[in-house]
Order: sequence, then C-alpha cells, then structure tokens
Amino acid sequence: MQRGRVRGRDTRVTAVSEQGGRLAGPLSTSVGNLCHRLQSQVSARTAAGFAEVMRRLAAPLQVAVAGRIKSGKSTLVNALIGRRVAPTDVGECTRLVTRFQYGTVDRVEVVFNDGHKQVLPFGPDGMIPAELGVDIERVSHLEAYLTNAVLQSMTVIDTPGLGSLDAASVSRTEELLGAARGRHSKEDGDADEDGTDELDDTSRNAVAGAEAVLYVVTQGVRADDQQALAAFTAATASREAGPVNAIAVLNKADTITPESVEGSDGEVWKAATLLAERQAATLKPRVADVLPVIGLLAESAESGGFTSSDADALRQLSELDDATLETMLISADIFTSWECDVPSGIRLRLLEKLDLYGIRSAIDAIRADPQITAGALRRTLLDRSGLEAVRARLATVFAARADGIKAAAALASVTALAHASGDPAERQRVHDAIEVLLAKPEAHQLRLLEALTLVASGAVDMPEDLADEVLRVGSNADVGAILGMPGRPREELAAQALERAGWWRSFASFGATPAQSRVAHVVHRAYFLLWQSLRDTAAAQ
Repeated sequence: MQRGRVRGRDTRVTAVSEQGGRLAGPLSTSVGNLCHRLQSQVSARTAAGFAEVMRRLAAPLQVAVAGRIKSGKSTLVNALIGRRVAPTDVGECTRLVTRFQYGTVDRVEVVFNDGHKQVLPFGPDGMIPAELGVDIERVSHLEAYLTNAVLQSMTVIDTPGLGSLDAASVSRTEELLGAARGRHSKEDGDADEDGTDELDDTSRNAVAGAEAVLYVVTQGVRADDQQALAAFTAATASREAGPVNAIAVLNKADTITPESVEGSDGEVWKAATLLAERQAATLKPRVADVLPVIGLLAESAESGGFTSSDADALRQLSELDDATLETMLISADIFTSWECDVPSGIRLRLLEKLDLYGIRSAIDAIRADPQITAGALRRTLLDRSGLEAVRARLATVFAARADGIKAAAALASVTALAHASGDPAERQRVHDAIEVLLAKPEAHQLRLLEALTLVASGAVDMPEDLADEVLRVGSNADVGAILGMPGRPREELAAQALERAGWWRSFASFGATPAQSRVAHVVHRAYFLLWQSLRDTAAAQ
C-alpha cells in the first residue's frame, strides 16, 4: 500500500507551509505535528485527509453565521466584515453557503459540485451578484475573497436560512452545521475513477464544516433552533462543546415591544437584554451567551451605508416640534407619508438604513449635541446597535480559545478519518498517537473541552450547580469569570482557585460516580493550573 503520498507528491509538510499562515497556538502545532508524523503510517487516502486537516489548522478560525430564514444573518455578516457584500434580498446566492475569507484580491469563486471553479466579479454595488448565471443545482458553495483585515483572523461563513421552503438550501446549512452528512458516491475503500487518492466524500465530510457558530435568533426560540445547535454540538462533540464554540445573538432587538417584557420599564434595549437573558437560559448549554443586536443599524454604521447626507437629513428632522416628530415615528407608513420639508424619498432611504429606532436614536443624539459631526453620529449609532458587545464576546469565546477550538476540531477530524479508513490497525495507530498527545500537560485544555462536552451534551449527569460550574470553567477565558469573581484582587482569585481545586479533587475521590469522577479530575486540574499561574504571576511582580 502506498503511504504518505497524495497525487504523486510528498505530503510530509507542516501545516504552516501548506497554508502559508501561522498556527493558532501550541495545541494546533502539536496536532499538526501528529498529522505529519502519521502520514507515512496510514493509507494514501487517510494521508490526504490529514493534509487537509493541517491546512485547516493553519487557516483562520471558521465561524458560521446561522439561523432561521429572515433572521437577518446576511445583514449581520456585513456588519461583522465591515462591508456590505452579502446580499440580503432573496436571490440565488442566498440559497448557498458563502465563505468570506481574506485575500489579496477581491473576487468571488463559484465552486461546483465536481470541484471546478468559476471566478466572478463583484457587482457594481460591491456585493456578490444576486443571480450567478449558472445552474445553481450544480453549485456546492461560494468562496468570497476580500482584503478586509478582520478576515485575517476569522473566516465568516454565511448560510442559507433554516426553515426555508427550499429543501436544498436547508440541506446545505445542516451539512455545514453537522446535522447531515454528504451522500457517498463511492464505497469506502474504492479508488477514484482517475486512479488518484483524493479525498472521498467520507473523508471530505470528516474535515469539513465550521469550527464555531454564531447563531442568530429573533424574538422566539423555536424547536428547530435548538435542534440545529444540538446537531452542531453533536457533530463536533468528539473533542469540543457548544459553550466553547457557539454564541447566539438576539437580532432585530429594536422590534421588541417593551410592554411585552416584564421589567423593561418601557425601554426597548432593556427589554431586549432581558429577553436575551431568558433565551440564554432556554438555549443553555448549547451556547455561551445570547446578546441583543440590531443588525441593520450595525450594518449601516459599520459598512459605510450611513453618509453625511443622511446626517444632514436627520439634523433637519431633529428641528421638527416634538408632537410632529412623535407622530411621524409611530409607524413607517406615517414617517414616509407625513408632510414635511424632508422629501419622502430621503425619509424612505433613512428607514431602509436605520429603521425607526435608529432614526429616533440619531435625532436624540443630535438634540443632545447640535454640533455633533456625521462621524460621531455614526459611532453613536454603532454603539446603539450592540455590535461592539458581540465582537467583544466573539473575541472572548472564539478568538481567545481559537487554539483549543481548532485543535479539538482537528482531532475530531483525525479520529473520523481513521474510523472511515476501515483498517483496524490504522485506527488503533491513530488512537494511540492521540492518547499520547492528550497525556501531555499542554493538552489539558483539550481534556477540559472534552469534559465540557460530556456535561453539556448530558452524557455525564451532574448536579445543576456543579454542571453550571463546569460550564463556567470551560467556556470562559477571563480568570475572574472562570472563578465567578469578576474584578476581585489576584490574591482572592488565587485563594478561590486553590479552594475549588481541593473541593473537586475530594469530589472525584468521594461521592462521584465513575463518569463524574472523570470530569471532576479534569476540573480539579484546571483550577490547580489556574492557581499556579496566579501564584507565579504574583511572584514575578
């Protein structure tokens, strides 16, 4: 059997040289080295899969933006990227998965089911063309390359809406999230028709899919929202878990009726915050958090949609008397049809960019500071959108843990590839190599993610308070948040870490079931390592 070669070339290369980028950290490097070492010891097909795993390890973290149809996913994608490039109106491309990644030249590639690609220019408006001019049934997905700096550290994947009447679009999204596996065109072990050893469907699916998900919900969390998140967690649960690689946003927060949310005091944003907290409890433990956001406002403020002429029109509206303005802001129809000096066409444009909540927020800001500039007004609208809080949470949940998330996803792919090979000896060889890696001290983060998975998925039943603590320890990067003591002095944090380490060690030895004990030992070590870090930092100061 030929080993370690794919399509006649030596694949024994590092993940860095395959991608031309930098690995996320030491864990990703360790997994990449594992793949490199094993390539010469496995079948050519499995070696091809390992080469793809190494390429993925060196690529930016892949975050899918998913949710139900009309939840505002594409609008949020545009806001995150900082450019209005993903079409938000219904069209051919909204039925496809689109990967937005960094490139030195802006371009769109249509990737067909048979693997070949067709390059398309962006439309005159700078967006992906709504109609592609090809048979969409033959299209696998779209690759959009942009020079935007944010994509250097994160690939953003826009998905078709779940709940769509278009079964093919839903299938594409479910496959990305892990709810479905692709159809196998060949039996396992069969060679490709051209005699090469490229990835087969089984192997390709083993290394495909997003590594993290930003799930978009609106006012009501439905059963299929939970099912989609559960499917994503299940598909990645070999080494990672929902609270580590999934957060949700409550989009269109400005459409919430404050009177419908108890305790809102009639304030829209307070109502949205309270509703997001309730949804977080509903979706727990599938997501780390639910944050309110106004995607339309964020997109307009961040992607250049809000202009100085818009600011001038809002300044003119701010000069209306209170009674007239309040009447106009009752509804969109009244706002555009009411007689005033600002032409109705301009008012319609403001509605399309800001909606009534954004218009009111802008006018309030102008009245509070009549000298406010267009740039400052744009920043005010961005603040009101909630986007910065979402970005901060993305940085905390995803970016700070990219090394662990990517390494865990890669190990899950390696395991799946070995299992798909059908060779028991190869499977055992890969399993032994993974166990050696996991025994290393630096791999404890992977053990923690694994323990978190067991608790989050319900595979290990824990008392609610202990399960909450496991989720807190495993899904936070900030020391204070991990210990449940944000903002406390380092000495208190160190004492708490040592106390909890001792408690979990005792629980592992006395009173825990064997499954609980396995989790408890991992949590004990997490607290102990945290205490060591706090102690060493204090000693160095």
